[in-house]
Amino acid sequence: MTFLGWMALTAGVMLLMALASSYLRNLPISTSSVYLAIGITIGPVGFGLASFDVVRSAYYVERVTELAVIVALFVGGLRLRRGWSDPAWHAAVLLAGPVMVISIAGIAAIAHLAFGMPLALAMLLGAILAPTDPVLAGSVTVNDAADCDRMRYGLSGEAGLNDGTAFPFVMLALGWAVHDGAGTWLVEWAAYRLIYAVLVALVLGYVLGKAIGRLAIRLRSRQRDTTAPSDLLALALIGVAYVGAELIGAWGFLAVFAAGVGLRGAELHAVAEHPHPEAPDLAHDEHPPAEALVPASVDTAEMGEPAVAAGVLVFETLSFGDTVERLVEVALIVIVGIALVDHWDPRALAIAGALFVVIRPLAAQLILRATPASSRQRWLIGWFGIRGVGSLYYLGYALGHGVTGAGATELVELTISVIAISVVVHGITTTPLIRSYERMLERTKPAADAQSSSVAARS
Repeated sequence: MTFLGWMALTAGVMLLMALASSYLRNLPISTSSVYLAIGITIGPVGFGLASFDVVRSAYYVERVTELAVIVALFVGGLRLRRGWSDPAWHAAVLLAGPVMVISIAGIAAIAHLAFGMPLALAMLLGAILAPTDPVLAGSVTVNDAADCDRMRYGLSGEAGLNDGTAFPFVMLALGWAVHDGAGTWLVEWAAYRLIYAVLVALVLGYVLGKAIGRLAIRLRSRQRDTTAPSDLLALALIGVAYVGAELIGAWGFLAVFAAGVGLRGAELHAVAEHPHPEAPDLAHDEHPPAEALVPASVDTAEMGEPAVAAGVLVFETLSFGDTVERLVEVALIVIVGIALVDHWDPRALAIAGALFVVIRPLAAQLILRATPASSRQRWLIGWFGIRGVGSLYYLGYALGHGVTGAGATELVELTISVIAISVVVHGITTTPLIRSYERMLERTKPAADAQSSSVAARS
């Protein structure tokens, strides 16, 4: 297709989704499923308008998905309003840690023992497919910063953390191939890639996000600046966090996610010191998100309130991030659909089935017993392990860092196939499961409110 043809296709898809979104919302399918179907339709098996060779285009796959993931991680971190010490983070940490490691090991075992893949390649496949996706998981993650539902918060935190915590295991698999097995190099890997790079990235990103956020809020409030470009500030913060982490050998993905959490921390600090004039008289940690109290138009007098300045900054950043995420979802899932026919591998059905139905749900049910999540929440968390853009990035990274030949082809086919299966299966089941879960919450809320009132009366 020519450039003009791609523009026409993109515009047509966007117009279709914009006009049909209200109808699709009531159907048991996700927008990603529609994009996948469009890709298949215009691909080799359909009208033959486009084709896409992932191996040959590995560099572009890596770079485009890298940009997509870092924006999604930053915005995902900005939506999470609880402090690091809050119990709501426990599930996210366990999902991005032990549950993800179990998923990597399970996928690797199936690929190696059942399909005869070399151990290093099987480990790499596990590391590529284990992390959940921050772009495609929008329907099951937190709706806004005021949403503290345990299931949604756990999935949101996991999607932000495990796109970075998977990186050490990608490097482990690549190192295993280079050194032809275990050795003393594992000590360096554990100390540097697993401990140093993870912890330093989180600290650096959070400190940068909070410091730059507080500075921006203070300057905008003092100068009553209603025209400051929040999208440029967000992009600058993303760039500083990502580049800074990479320069000191830490994981840029984690730093960007932590920068989003840090920017949210700056909003929390602003409303704690200077509550919004229209906010209820509550403790600072119960203050509504500042962006929820921002009117459609803010004048210079209102901008003098730090809470208003914080709300405008966060609101505009989230709006910018949502737009980027939608564009990325359209482009990349259509490409997956185009590439699917040429890269389909039926073995992916066994891997996806084991991962989605057995490995992750059982690991989540077992590991998350240490959290306040109910049994139903744990099962739902286990099921909603959506794979997508993050796995595409790690695939591109692996192809650009030493995986070639038959191994590269095998890796591409299994990854593309599992992503497509995830888009279809999770896309079909998400809407009915989420609606059922929300009805359950509505039924249990009156009983919980009555119990709280009774406790308050006795005290």
